[in-house]
Amino acid sequence: MAFEPDNELLQDFLIEAGELLNGLDQQLIELEQSPDDADRLNSVFRAFHTIKGGAGFLEVHPLVEVCHRAEDIFNLLRNHEITMNSRIMDVMLQVIDVLNDMFDALRGGQYPEDVSKAFLKEIEGLAHQDDAPAPAAPAEPAPSEASAPAEPTPATEPMADEDDAFDRMLADLDAAESESPSASGGADDLISDEEFESLLDELHGKGKFQAPTPEADADNAEEASSAADSDEITDEEFEAVLDELYGKGKGPTAAAPKADEPAEAAAPAPSPQPAATKSEPAKPAAKPAESTKPEAKAKGADAHKAPVETTVRVDTERLDSIMNLVGELVLVRNRMNTLKSTFENEEIASVIATLDMVTSDLQGAVMKTRMQPVKKVFGRFPRVVRDTARTLGKEVNLELEGEDTDLDKNLVEALADPLIHLVRNAVDHGIEMPDDREANGKDRAGTVLLSAAQEGDHIRLSIQDDGSGMDAEVLRRKGVEKGVVDPDTAERLTDQECFELILHPGFSTKDQISDISGRGVGMDVVKTAITKLSGTISIDSVQGEGTQINIKVPLTLAILPTLMVIVSGRKYAIPLSVVNEIFEMADKEVNVVDGQSTITVRDRAVPLFRMTDWLALRGEKPGTRCETDQVVMVQHGAQLMALVVDSVIGQEEVVIKPLGELLRVVDGFAGATITGDGHIALILDLPGMVRRNTGRGRQRLRSVA
Repeated sequence: MAFEPDNELLQDFLIEAGELLNGLDQQLIELEQSPDDADRLNSVFRAFHTIKGGAGFLEVHPLVEVCHRAEDIFNLLRNHEITMNSRIMDVMLQVIDVLNDMFDALRGGQYPEDVSKAFLKEIEGLAHQDDAPAPAAPAEPAPSEASAPAEPTPATEPMADEDDAFDRMLADLDAAESESPSASGGADDLISDEEFESLLDELHGKGKFQAPTPEADADNAEEASSAADSDEITDEEFEAVLDELYGKGKGPTAAAPKADEPAEAAAPAPSPQPAATKSEPAKPAAKPAESTKPEAKAKGADAHKAPVETTVRVDTERLDSIMNLVGELVLVRNRMNTLKSTFENEEIASVIATLDMVTSDLQGAVMKTRMQPVKKVFGRFPRVVRDTARTLGKEVNLELEGEDTDLDKNLVEALADPLIHLVRNAVDHGIEMPDDREANGKDRAGTVLLSAAQEGDHIRLSIQDDGSGMDAEVLRRKGVEKGVVDPDTAERLTDQECFELILHPGFSTKDQISDISGRGVGMDVVKTAITKLSGTISIDSVQGEGTQINIKVPLTLAILPTLMVIVSGRKYAIPLSVVNEIFEMADKEVNVVDGQSTITVRDRAVPLFRMTDWLALRGEKPGTRCETDQVVMVQHGAQLMALVVDSVIGQEEVVIKPLGELLRVVDGFAGATITGDGHIALILDLPGMVRRNTGRGRQRLRSVA
């Protein structure tokens, strides 16, 4: 059976129920750590209940069957009939995986396959916490669902929470009827005169009820006759039932009586009508709610006015289109700012300044519409840490910080896979076995801290563990064994550079390959992914204390702040995120160490490279030192580099335009942009530029002394 992918109801269900499903992973892990948290138990129960309700409306029976049984288990948990344990958690996490597969099928327009009966019985068996075989029937569900455990839920089921008050009222009514004399009077449903008088005294007060006149008797008889022909009770009878249950004037739908309203209006008809409510308890609720006095209805409408919807779902393609238009507007703004100096008219300059301000505000507003909290990615990691730790036999606690930090939607999605690999590496390579930790004076359970924070126009992500740390000497030896570096180069590597060896393809500290690690491809993929996002990655480690990996990425990829420089008469854009400082070349002494030109900055020797050598066109002569040269200090991983350029123009926000197919294979260029003067400038990818011009063998360029 196939679904229409553009079915509006289906898409709404996939979005809303998908959000609930995405949050269940983290809630279940937190629930395992605090199994007595009633709020979280109820939250998980409601999530399964809501998903089941929507699936029932769409008649997706496999979803209903799984969610119904999971809901039964959590109903038992919140009623303290069973207690949370690892077996329940393992099965429930499998339930989440099964539901995710079903949602993927629905997104693809396919009806999900039925779940095996063995798995359904396994869920049902969680209701029995002994070793006895699980019964064939599912655990006893809530009363409202006991009659049809595997049937689709009615369309109104997701709104069950809104009807809780009325359900409680009906339950009280049934209880009152079961305790009344008429309920236990055998075959005779009529009450005696003494019992009826007692009921009137209870409703109106001792001796305060006035007998109706003969004319009223006739009217009441006529009304009783018409009521007998209908299954519905009158307004007065319903008000009397409310007064009996809650007290005079205290019922949920009671309205304040008016001063001129006669007392007889609340009197019930002199017949045993309350017993008639047992036939169809759901119907009486509808009519009395609609038949209140106009004044009371107006007050109720004001008091219970539906909340105004403050959010709207927008297709991401529309947001991307708006962002592209804003990018073009930014280019026009840059062009106008360049031309402003050529105008001598102050009025034109004022208009251009206003356009600049409005464009900046619009750019910020549109960027905010694309922002998402990073917790959308962080929510996956409790499950990743739990599964990895159980597989390895380790005890690991995950701590999350800065989950509300906002990041561009495209970056949130692109960071998911690299972060998952880094977190798994922290558990696998970083955290020691419990016995080893205890022997070293540490807690048996290790800690992995995942944090996010905004720093200017960038986001810093950090993965930190309190494990064994990394040994620079071991990494240096492994680098030589794997052929990543030659022995002479390895001897000159600093500890920081040794740590970065793990980012090379084929490098691994594991001697045995497992399902989790050992192939030496993971960290290389992470570095490549971060580089594509115009980000940087750095590693710091202390042996015996732990390791920290820091990732720095821009807030958005659509508009990039850059430093515009001139090399050989052409403009180039260097991402501002890698620029540390700028200074004049004139008074700096250049030395050559082991064939590499260096410049001393604050008593530190920094490698020096001339950009004219890297960016020279065919036939151009190599550049020579000039007194007007400027040096741009950039950060390449953990290493500082000094790049010599002809001149620095200044900072400019640019819109990245992709390169053509022929140029995408050339290392060193991230894209192109249109500058404020209307010319095209290439955006430099410094990691690729360094890789292309220095090579893995650390080839040295000519001296610029």
